[in-house]
Amino acid sequence: MKINHLGIATNGTDDALKFWADALGLENVHAETVEDQKVRVAMLPIGESRVELLEPTSEDSPISKFLEKRGGGIHHIAVEVDDIEASLAKLKAQG
Repeated sequence: MKINHLGIATNGTDDALKFWADALGLENVHAETVEDQKVRVAMLPIGESRVELLEPTSEDSPISKFLEKRGGGIHHIAVEVDDIEASLAKLKAQG
């Protein structure tokens, strides 16, 4: 297993990039808007993983709701596994 990416919720990717890119030297290699999730994403590789900055594009996006409830910060950690079906079955069996 390894960490594929860290999802970081932010009110604005441009401001967040000042820290991640300017202060830490990470490069924004890809940005896109994911319409069905109502989010703008900026991807910054770091080693074998990446940081994904998540900015809501609508007040009813899941990221907007997260920011309202918890503020900016880690939204999710995506773990890469060899066999997703087996991993899901194991997790379900463990409750």
